[in-house]
Amino acid sequence: MRSIPDWPKKGILFRDITPLLADKDAFSAAIEIISDRYKNKKIDYVAAVEARGFIFGAAVAARLGVGFVPIRKKGKLPYKTESATYGLEYGKDTIQVHSDAVKKGANVLMVDDLLATGGTMAAACSLIEKIGGSVAGIAFLVELKDLNGREKLKNYDISVEIVF
Repeated sequence: MRSIPDWPKKGILFRDITPLLADKDAFSAAIEIISDRYKNKKIDYVAAVEARGFIFGAAVAARLGVGFVPIRKKGKLPYKTESATYGLEYGKDTIQVHSDAVKKGANVLMVDDLLATGGTMAAACSLIEKIGGSVAGIAFLVELKDLNGREKLKNYDISVEIVF
């Protein structure tokens, strides 16, 4: 991983995972480690928010042999949706999920590359719960501890592989 100062705006230190993705051994190990934590849990779906979350979420879903639920930015899904708006380190955004993306009572593992302030994942969890799913856990590859994202997610079981 590498750090990129002042991106996407001044004052933000962006943690870039593309070097990890380009390294076949590192990427494979990351997916294996995350998946192995949940292989003996009852997981029905993996859900992730675009864009980097899709990379890890889809790979974890395939490895676990379960369905994948894409959570997208507003206006990107073609069917009936539920929405949640949340704050970022550098603004606001809205995400959506299809209203019928999971079966009622399904256990959903939430996956993302990085835990920063927790706003995106908190909104994603609220969407899954709104459509009838149960958040079975949240898996991150990286946590930026100084941003206190766990506070917004304190009611969930969280796993993290790398802490900065």
